[in-house]
Parts: sequence; structure tokens; C-alpha cells
Amino acid sequence: MKISELKELTTSELNETLETLTKRYEQDKINHAVSSLESPASLRSSRRTIARIKTVLAKRACENQ
Repeated sequence: MKISELKELTTSELNETLETLTKRYEQDKINHAVSSLESPASLRSSRRTIARIKTVLAKRACENQ
């Protein structure tokens, strides 16, 4: 997801998406340790998307204070 797409989502939607992506990332990481994934680059893209969501949430928290 792009930053522009994430900024359009509400805070609750971002939190839900963050939770879902984090769970999927952890599961993919475990699966990759056991047997190679079809696309190991998906781990990197998931990690970056999680970071983008956390960045948007942190910016919103700073703006609200």
C-alpha cells in the first residue's frame, strides 16, 4: 500500500490492517524458516507496509497532542 492510500484510511482501519498484516508477516516468516517461500520478497514488502502504517499512526498521534 502506498502512503497516500494509508492516509485516506481511518485510525481504526489502520489498526485493523496493522494487526492483520503483522499476523500474516509473522506466519510467513515462520513458513520461510521451515521451507522456502515462493516469493521471499513478500516478506520485505510486508515489513515495509507495516512500517508505513506505523508511521502514519505516529504522525496522527503527534498531530492530536
